[in-house]
Amino acid sequence: MYYIDHYTVKDIPILEVAPINQKSDPLPTVIFIHGIHSAKEHNLHYAYYLAEKGFRVILQDCLYHGERANKQSFQEITFQFWNIVIHSIEELKDIYQYLNGENKLKNNSIGVAGTSMGAIITLGALTKYDWIQTAVSLMGNPAYVEFAAMQIENIRKMGIQLPLSDELINAQIEILKEYDLSQQPDTLNNRPLMFWHGEKDPIVPFESAYSFFEQVKKRYTNQEHFQFYRDPQADHKVSRFGVLKTAEWFEQHLKSKLVPSSH
Repeated sequence: MYYIDHYTVKDIPILEVAPINQKSDPLPTVIFIHGIHSAKEHNLHYAYYLAEKGFRVILQDCLYHGERANKQSFQEITFQFWNIVIHSIEELKDIYQYLNGENKLKNNSIGVAGTSMGAIITLGALTKYDWIQTAVSLMGNPAYVEFAAMQIENIRKMGIQLPLSDELINAQIEILKEYDLSQQPDTLNNRPLMFWHGEKDPIVPFESAYSFFEQVKKRYTNQEHFQFYRDPQADHKVSRFGVLKTAEWFEQHLKSKLVPSSH
């Protein structure tokens, strides 16, 4: 049996999922972040598989999403993509401080994961927070500056007018450099990191993430801590293998350090 609690941390709507008989216990914890135009409830299947393995799972609504949605159009939210990413990285600190203050973390064991935009947020957060012990990127891209340039080029090719001046775009790119994991891979510091990506992904290019993996893997002293699962047939949708492998990854790299696995 599992419980789902709904509350807010500052302005952030949260769903918390864990085994009901351990509700009051400190537990190894995973923060799972949704993609753009999605919401926290859409990732409850990940929370189920993780809770089944004894984790507390935190799902939040990112800015302009779910309970935080306002009257912005689909396109307006899309144009806010990088603002949402940076805002969400900063909000992870608030969530972490809340979990710590409420004694919800067992031995400070905490991981972060996400799909698409949520995976991009996860990878950027690794440049900022050394308290993240392990992470999973599902269809993410660590190369913020390169990806942003590609997005701008694609928008212009479609003949869509960007609502920003070139000066503002360049200023935004400068900010992105601070969070660009591809430009500061040393911040990983051998922390376990798993990628899953479909090779036919038309939205977040597979090649960029895989190129990063190939360049960085030699930095890892333990290759088992740095893995890339590629799906030749998948596009921008995580396979069942990817979903289950995410739960296994956290069991192996977050929970196994605390207690012997019961699975």
